[in-house]
Amino acid sequence: MVQRPGVPTAPELVLETETGSTLMSPGRTYHVGRDPLCEICLNDARVSWRHAILRPEGDHWTVRDEDSTNGTWADGHRVREWAVGVGSELRFGSAADGPRALLVGPAPPAAPSAAPSASSAAPPAAPSASRPASRPASRPASRPVSRSAALPSSVSNPSLTGTFRHPTSIRALPALTAVRIGRALDNDLVIDDLGVSRRHAELRALGDGTYAIVDLGSHNGTYLNGAPVDRSRIAEGDIIGIGHSAFCLVGDQLQEYVDTGEISLDVQDLAVAVDHGRKTLLDHVSFPVGAKCLLAVVGPSGAGKSTLLGALTGLRPADHGTVLYDGRDLYRDYAELRSRIGLVPQDDILHAQLTVRRALVYAAELRFPQDTAKAERQARVDEVIGELGLGQRVDQPIHSLSGGQRKRVSVALELLTKPSLLFLDEPTSGLDPGMDRSVMHMLRSLADDGRTVIVVTHSVLSLDVCDRLLVLAPGGRIAYFGPPGETLGFFGFAQWPEAFEAFENQQGRDWAGEYRGSSLHRKYVDNAARQPQIDGSGATGPALVAPPPKAQSWGSQLGTLIRRYAAALSADRTFLAIMIALPFVMGAMARALAGSTLTQETAINALLILCVGGVLTGAANAVREMVKERVIYQRERAVGLSRSAYLMSKVVVLGAITVAQAVVLTLVGLFGVHLNAPAGKGVFLQPLVEITVAVALLSFTAMMLGLLVSALVKKEEVTMPLLVLLAIVQVVFCGALLQLDGTPVVEQLAWFVPARWALGAMAGTIHLGAIVPGTLTDDPLFAHSAGVWLLNLGMLVALSVLFGVLVSRLLRRHEPAIMRK
Repeated sequence: MVQRPGVPTAPELVLETETGSTLMSPGRTYHVGRDPLCEICLNDARVSWRHAILRPEGDHWTVRDEDSTNGTWADGHRVREWAVGVGSELRFGSAADGPRALLVGPAPPAAPSAAPSASSAAPPAAPSASRPASRPASRPASRPVSRSAALPSSVSNPSLTGTFRHPTSIRALPALTAVRIGRALDNDLVIDDLGVSRRHAELRALGDGTYAIVDLGSHNGTYLNGAPVDRSRIAEGDIIGIGHSAFCLVGDQLQEYVDTGEISLDVQDLAVAVDHGRKTLLDHVSFPVGAKCLLAVVGPSGAGKSTLLGALTGLRPADHGTVLYDGRDLYRDYAELRSRIGLVPQDDILHAQLTVRRALVYAAELRFPQDTAKAERQARVDEVIGELGLGQRVDQPIHSLSGGQRKRVSVALELLTKPSLLFLDEPTSGLDPGMDRSVMHMLRSLADDGRTVIVVTHSVLSLDVCDRLLVLAPGGRIAYFGPPGETLGFFGFAQWPEAFEAFENQQGRDWAGEYRGSSLHRKYVDNAARQPQIDGSGATGPALVAPPPKAQSWGSQLGTLIRRYAAALSADRTFLAIMIALPFVMGAMARALAGSTLTQETAINALLILCVGGVLTGAANAVREMVKERVIYQRERAVGLSRSAYLMSKVVVLGAITVAQAVVLTLVGLFGVHLNAPAGKGVFLQPLVEITVAVALLSFTAMMLGLLVSALVKKEEVTMPLLVLLAIVQVVFCGALLQLDGTPVVEQLAWFVPARWALGAMAGTIHLGAIVPGTLTDDPLFAHSAGVWLLNLGMLVALSVLFGVLVSRLLRRHEPAIMRK
């Protein structure tokens, strides 16, 4: 390498790891990660696929974290970018026992066989990809680990906790009246978290020596003691929550703690009853879950597994009891903690028509703040894809994946926001034994990487990979909690089928009482390290929580949803074929009936076919769309999706398709037909234009009616019979077959039938009463009148609005209980 005079050059260094040494030349950049193509490859599950970069800058070297999952530490500091040199110690994935690298000079040591000095020795990196030999059931409650930051040397370390390292002293920055906090590097306090806005909040000094926290319009909110705030005075000891970080003001110091994922869960006395207390679903359930623990929940049908899952996630809080998230009341602080909880429902939560990458990219757009750069989102998506081994399938449609791979994609979606607590509902349902075991081993790996994982399952094939097993008996009572290997011995059975038969046949047996009186209960529940509540109170039942923060504005969410929905529909070839063919088929039928001129024999039939075609094209487009995405909507709504933005995305995309189909239908159906309108004119415009407008509005209204039906039903299979019924109702009540005017009840029911008003508008355009005289065509809605024609179209618009409001109310009914507002 040629050095220019006067330009300092970074020195050559040797990076020593457990697997060998790498001579780092100042002429290149070195990548660190699990990727075999990295210059420094570390085979440890806590290390991200592309974890960090070491590069020369001027006369020194810099290590930069590449948005890794578990972080990079330099000289004990968790860093995003840090200057390093000879003697610097780096750790990847864990500050305590992650893979270690030491920077030394290029000269080889004089005695390579000599033992390292005490100052440089470090324990070998723990191979977390393998399962530890033993694992504690829980750990004492502690605050999250503090993030390290570059601070003035005058700032001293307090002795608040053993895990606390580097607070930021307010007095150390005397020229500042405010400390700005955010993701951008120009903030006073930088938080390396994609859930944090670039400029998130400010801690402002008040004139009386106190401070106030002010939210700067962040997308995921600023929280004070678990409650969202815009501006609030803070007192000493208050906890400020921003993303995965928590700040506590102690004296003149703002102490920062980071939720690294290694959290414990303490479930205390959860009870749920329905039917005014007559039926118990959960009967005072209590158990501890340790950090990095994989807990499986099993039990017969009706034992309360789904109820327990709802209570633990906070989506359906228990009537009584407390869930402690690392010592914090989950129900009380749910507004802040909800973003740290991942939930993978039994059904897939991604659009199956999309490729793996596109599905994850759209999910990242919805879940990360609006000011997150595209490159940042893409980097996080790539990191999750690498972590779950989906690299070879990123461009493959999700519906073409195996069951186990689809479940991995669903898990990948939840891992985008780096949740500390991950729940899965029946992830192995419908999978063969090999896939079952593969999924469970994946969950084992996720727990070892630094998460608490709880899985509800009916499968007992791979329980041996779990740390703890919770068995629920009928009535929502705990029949067993402890290591999986001791379960059958405790019940006195040799195989699991015998145990499940006993639950069914011995319903009078006191399973919970037997377990409470056993030594296993004393060992794994009573004597386990339990978490006290952070304020020492004994809260029972859920507290009122604020609505979820929206990571993006309404308009931004709408744009993302429209693009995602359009991409999903365009990838559905069956839908595309039907969408293109239907208006041409219905239009050809109308053209055949109309003849060359609308006459007394053909006019009514031609208009009736246009009505039926408009209804079918609109309703068929929408009648499945809500019910088939119900699970996706429920999950996305729980993390801040706007209900109105979701509904509007359906209206915009399906509305555009439906209107286009209606135009094709009308033009094909009336191509070359003499409409025989009075003086060759319609009420306002040319007859063909007015009829096209009427059919387009009819199709749009029918589409809204289809969305209403889809939001109303519980299963996708019943939508097609209902579509046929809708078409029959339109034919009967449109006024082309029956005399509706003046018929009590029937006339009023016809007001809610879109085809009734559309046929009236088309009949008014061509003055149907003059072409086909008779009592049937003397209907007042068929009059060739400007007022009547506008009334017909106005009613179609009113019905569309009515159906939209009803759809919104039905969507609310399907949302998690805690989200309804």
